[in-house]
Amino acid sequence: MIQWLLTLELINSPVRWVIWALVVVLAATVFVVPPRRIRRLLIAAAVGGIVGYGGALLLEAADVFQGPLPGHAALWIAVGIAAIAVGAVALGLYPWWRRVLAVLLILTGALGIGAGVNAEYGLTGNLAAILGIQALDSAPLPQATSDRSDPATLYQTWDPPSDMPSKGRVSALSGEQKIPATGFVARDAALYLPPAALVADPPRLPLLVFMMGQPGTPDPTVLAKSLDAFAAAHDGLAPIAIVADQLGSVNVDPACADSTKYGKVSTYLNVDVPAYAQKHLNIIQDPDYWVIGGYSNGGACALTYGAENPQTWGNLMDISGNEYPGSEHVEKTVAEVFGGDRAAFDAASPASLLAAHPGAYAGHVAVFTHGGQDTQFGPGQVKNAQRAQAAGFTVLTETIPGEGHTGPVLQKGLDYAIGALAPRLGLAAPSAG
Repeated sequence: MIQWLLTLELINSPVRWVIWALVVVLAATVFVVPPRRIRRLLIAAAVGGIVGYGGALLLEAADVFQGPLPGHAALWIAVGIAAIAVGAVALGLYPWWRRVLAVLLILTGALGIGAGVNAEYGLTGNLAAILGIQALDSAPLPQATSDRSDPATLYQTWDPPSDMPSKGRVSALSGEQKIPATGFVARDAALYLPPAALVADPPRLPLLVFMMGQPGTPDPTVLAKSLDAFAAAHDGLAPIAIVADQLGSVNVDPACADSTKYGKVSTYLNVDVPAYAQKHLNIIQDPDYWVIGGYSNGGACALTYGAENPQTWGNLMDISGNEYPGSEHVEKTVAEVFGGDRAAFDAASPASLLAAHPGAYAGHVAVFTHGGQDTQFGPGQVKNAQRAQAAGFTVLTETIPGEGHTGPVLQKGLDYAIGALAPRLGLAAPSAG
């Protein structure tokens, strides 16, 4: 029961509409009172709505949400606060059961705000992701197979069996399957195996290590959707993907670096995770077929790691990433992660790392995407794409029109990046252009 609640889909499901239906029913019931009391409740609703909407806009102007509120988020807040205000006034009504309804209205109003705003952002698809915990079950890992053909032409030589599943499988790398970490307390990673990895004699496949944003958790939901869509159009082929933790906790930011305060984050992602994948997963052993990727905070880490470790990562995908790790709280990052050493902080930026490895990126592919309305992270993406190209990367970019820094830009960015990297990974024919 607990796992069901933790993994219940909150965005692409009727859950939020069920919550709001309860809000409407409870509010309507509370309003069944003598006429002299209806006026008080109406005033409470009006004041609550105005305060909620105005407060949301003020917080947005103060950049509390680190960017503009998406879609109808302010409206969800306004209606929810109106319901809470009605419930608060109704606490003074008689008989006792009206007070019970008032309490329920307050609770469902708060839940309605959370469900509505969460759906507008479109990033955290279940309660486990919101709480920052891993609720997936572990699953047996397929046995590794020997290299059977040139990975560059896998899309030509692969012949899918008739019993191949139609979709991939997601599971937790927990318990005995947990990735050993050197000096970093990482939350359990998630694993995606595409349909081609689930057959009796699977081919070795490319590796994608992906990191989500901050706050965030190693949630494979969005990535798995994009990989399943790609696999459906390519005979079940897609990368084997690990969604790994670069934070350690929901609300901290280790800035992608090894540090005394947060542990060896970089070592975990660039040494421990690839070593685990080589030993336990049926991946192509050549790093030319490995991708480091991420969204937002994770995108900044992906670029940092791809720039710093060209011998490990042959490719990178940066979906709406920060221009550099710690960009949203520079002084705090310098103090906590780099011990007050501003020069060390600057040297760890992607711009510095790219400049420090001349000639190391020949043949490497970097994909950068961002929302056309993302004024906070978009300009940095443009700069980093230019820097990567100047350093020797083959750079592919996509600006997603009409989107900011929310779930749709992640989904669309992944769809583009996976398709763009596919020829490089041997999963699709090279484009004619």
